[in-house]
Amino acid sequence: MINRVILFVIDGVGIGSLPDAADYGDAGANSLAHLADAVGGLDLPNLEALGLGHLVQISGVRTMAQPNGCFGRLGFASQGKDSIAGYWETSGVILRAWPTRYRTGVPPDDIAALEQAFGRKAVGARPSSLAAMLAEYGEEHRAAGSVIVWTDGERTCHVAVHEAVLPAADLYQRCRDAKKALKGSGGPIRIVAHSFAGEAGRYRAAGRTDLVSEPPGVTMPDQLNRSSQIIMGVGKVHGLFSGRGFTRSFPAASVTGAFDETLGMLNKVPRGLLYVSLGPLPEEAADAAASLQALDRRLPDLFDRLRVGDVVFITADHGRDLSKPAKLPTREYAPLLVTGPKLAQGVNLGTRATAADLGQTVVDALRAERLPVGDSFLEALRAG
Repeated sequence: MINRVILFVIDGVGIGSLPDAADYGDAGANSLAHLADAVGGLDLPNLEALGLGHLVQISGVRTMAQPNGCFGRLGFASQGKDSIAGYWETSGVILRAWPTRYRTGVPPDDIAALEQAFGRKAVGARPSSLAAMLAEYGEEHRAAGSVIVWTDGERTCHVAVHEAVLPAADLYQRCRDAKKALKGSGGPIRIVAHSFAGEAGRYRAAGRTDLVSEPPGVTMPDQLNRSSQIIMGVGKVHGLFSGRGFTRSFPAASVTGAFDETLGMLNKVPRGLLYVSLGPLPEEAADAAASLQALDRRLPDLFDRLRVGDVVFITADHGRDLSKPAKLPTREYAPLLVTGPKLAQGVNLGTRATAADLGQTVVDALRAERLPVGDSFLEALRAG
């Protein structure tokens, strides 16, 4: 019987373009394989042992004859390719409409609402990434106090302010004010507030909060909460569900920080779900590879602490193919790796039509009510 689920979602680690990727401008995307090519191969022995090499050809990663985990691929039926689409679908909510309002940048009306909330001019406003926007506008921002704004081209508006210009708590409150002002206006589903620190050329993230509209349907955390399960969120995952259904949340500024927070919970949370967001990985290929390999080296620390009744799922929310110039989310399959004491090994779970199959499996394992969508693969995980 499963008593505890540890679900890791690694931001942007896609393993190949979905059939409709060309509709999103992402034909040929393969985040993990292209990252490996860029750095001359990846050293991921623990993910390799779980069966990663069976999912996609990755330089440096072998295809194990007898994996000690189960493996498969998650497809996405939702329209879109951001964290909202990925996390919500994994938890049982499929989004049928792909918004186009932010595809070319943050619209003027939304910029006006942000400028009113901050009492400052906004700069940027185009589809981009955090590192690119800080490199381009960081010094202008610090000199003039203007707010750095950009979008991922999907449902999200990002806002960044240096902690010396505005304390993080004030940044977060003003983003909350802007989110309220934009409610019902066709504005963003998510505003991400980034506090950053450091000097030009050495800027670093100092804090983050995700302000997200509530999911429009019943989610995995909802069902587990109704079954009196404990649901702990680590990293940004709590914000992506507007906190709904979670018992507690724990922020994490890095992949290592989120992993350490999870390890610390193992002796304190005997049952339920540890829902862990890992990432995003750095935008430079060498740094992204180093971060992913460091995570792989830490996995035995987790595996050694598992007990009978635990199951670990490792997946992703979308792709982020760093070989593409914009370094924005890409429309890709997500890996699915599963392990736990006394569970089956070497089972190919196949290509799942929807990531909601994972959420359905989690609620099935923890004996909660079914989600509206998704097919559980729990029986395939039981040792024969």
